[in-house]
Amino acid sequence: MNETHIHQEGKIFWFDKDYISEFVYGGIDGAITTFAVVAGATGADAEIRWVLIFGFANLIADGFSMSVGNYFSTKADHDNFEKHKAIEYWEIDNLREREVEEIREIYEAKGFKGELLEKVVEVITSDNDVWVDTMMKEELEMIKDTRTPVQTATATFVSFMIVGLIPLISYIVAALTPIDQTNLFLFSCIGTGLALILVGYLKSIVTNEKTSTGIFQTLLLGGIAAALAYYVGEVLALYLL
Repeated sequence: MNETHIHQEGKIFWFDKDYISEFVYGGIDGAITTFAVVAGATGADAEIRWVLIFGFANLIADGFSMSVGNYFSTKADHDNFEKHKAIEYWEIDNLREREVEEIREIYEAKGFKGELLEKVVEVITSDNDVWVDTMMKEELEMIKDTRTPVQTATATFVSFMIVGLIPLISYIVAALTPIDQTNLFLFSCIGTGLALILVGYLKSIVTNEKTSTGIFQTLLLGGIAAALAYYVGEVLALYLL
C-alpha cells in the first residue's frame, strides 16, 4: 500500500497520528482484557447475561482506570518539563556566564568554530526564550508534548472502549435477537482477531518494526491471555460450581 496515502494530512487511515500510540495501547488492552473476560466466562460455561455483565464492568472500569493512569503520566511529564524550563530561566538570570559557556560548548561539539561559533552563541543568547528552548532540547534533551493530559486520556479511553467492545458484539446481538447461540465464542474470537490485526499493524508503525512482527506479537499476546482465562474459568467452574 502506498505509504504517502496511509500517512497523508497528519493521519494514519482515519487516526490522528498525534494520538496513534494512545489508540494502539488502549486498543490492545481493551481487546485483550475484555476478550479474556469472555473467554473465562465461556470456559466456565456462563450464561450470556453474565458474559455481558462482567464484560461491560471490565470495559468501563478498566478503560477508566487506564485513561486516568495516562492522564497522570502525561501531566507528570508536562510538570517535569515546566519545572526544568523554570530552572533554565533562573540560571540564565543568575548564572548567565556559565549558561553562555554551555551554549558555546554545545555548538562547539557540533563542529562550529571561530567567528561562526561566536555568532551562533550571540544570536541564541540574545533572546531568552530561544536560549531556554535551545537548552531544553540540546542540554536536557527534553521536548514539550503539545498534547494535553485530557486529550491523551480521552484518546486512550475511547480506543479502549471501541476496540474492547468488539469481543462482546456477538453476545450483545444474541441477547437482543433470537439467533443461534452455538458459535458465539467463535464469532467473538474472529472479531477480536481482526481487531488485534488492525491494532498490531498500527503498533508496528508506532514502534517502527515489521508489520508482520507487530501483528504476530499482538495476536500472540491476545491468544495467550484468552487461553489462560478460558482454562482458569473452566477449572474454577469445575471445582466451585
